[in-house]
Amino acid sequence: MVEVKDGKKILTTPISREDLADIHIGDIVYLSGHLTTCRDVAHRRVVEEGRQIPVDVRDEAILHAGPIIRPLGNGKYEMVSVGPTTSMRMEKFEYEFVKTTGVRVIVGKGGMKENTARACKDFGAIHCVFPAGNAVVAATAVEEIERAEWLDLGMPETLWNCRVKEFGPLIVSIDSEGRNYFEEKKVEYNKKKDAVAEDICKQVGFIK
Repeated sequence: MVEVKDGKKILTTPISREDLADIHIGDIVYLSGHLTTCRDVAHRRVVEEGRQIPVDVRDEAILHAGPIIRPLGNGKYEMVSVGPTTSMRMEKFEYEFVKTTGVRVIVGKGGMKENTARACKDFGAIHCVFPAGNAVVAATAVEEIERAEWLDLGMPETLWNCRVKEFGPLIVSIDSEGRNYFEEKKVEYNKKKDAVAEDICKQVGFIK
């Protein structure tokens, strides 16, 4: 579901392909509902080992992150800090991961490339960037950690299935049409850079 509340565009899980039709690169969105941390080793287990992910993330969201968790006892946990990790590390897995799991929203740090863009276009998903350096702020949007799976992987790699409220701001870097904000901006900035560099070179051409 998608709604606009107090000027915020909020995606609430479960999210359909149709919900993402009017979400475009550069948009700022927030996420409510369920968000599961999922990074390197979990991706390898699903893609390379063919293991079924123990948290159903179909039409939901994952976060490339290795959080800091405080155990409360009796199988309960508290989120202390949850900063995103570099999404590019998951790039080689993401097409098959999205295809296999049906995840709808991927959140991380930095851009991703063709593999992820193709997955977003083929399966109706998006990739978003959470601003780096705000791990403690991000934790305040986690209302509860509902489940912890693959605990054998250690705290950073465990699948922490969380209930979140207005988690964000999230900048849409790849939309469901496969457009890639980072890659498009690189082209734009390089054109500007070349023109500026040429002008500077004319003015400092006397330097040997």
